[in-house]
Amino acid sequence: VHQFRFDGLTGTPIDLAAFQGHPLLVVNTASKCGFTPQYRGLETLYETYGPRGLAVVGVPSNDFGGQEPGSGDEIAAFCHVNYGVSFPLAAKVAVVGAAAHPLFRWLARVRPFARPRWNFHKYLFDGRGYLVAAAGSATRPEGMASRVEALL
Repeated sequence: VHQFRFDGLTGTPIDLAAFQGHPLLVVNTASKCGFTPQYRGLETLYETYGPRGLAVVGVPSNDFGGQEPGSGDEIAAFCHVNYGVSFPLAAKVAVVGAAAHPLFRWLARVRPFARPRWNFHKYLFDGRGYLVAAAGSATRPEGMASRVEALL
């Protein structure tokens, strides 16, 4: 995973190589989804395990149900005001199909079962950059805590 990078929602690039040696949770997100309250759980994971090395990156996408229609500024404001999000957020990208961000095309190629099927699909990578777990939208971020603990 460390070969990939995202444009950041606020303009600062997010180079996943910066997270080498640390577990990394990447989640495709959306602001107008039934799973949107999972931002709170992601922030809790980040606050709890971030000091011990966990990195979390949110990746807004409008691919599923048009549930992320906002601009970068609107997404950033929504996440901060409603959920206190302090982990990095990427600029909005596609996560499925030919136009998908290279990370998601790579995941679809090497682990087809791990393709996101809706918003808030979660990918947990170990410190070496290997995918160790993928969880669908129904899995709350807190449900990944034991996997994160095992990597720290």
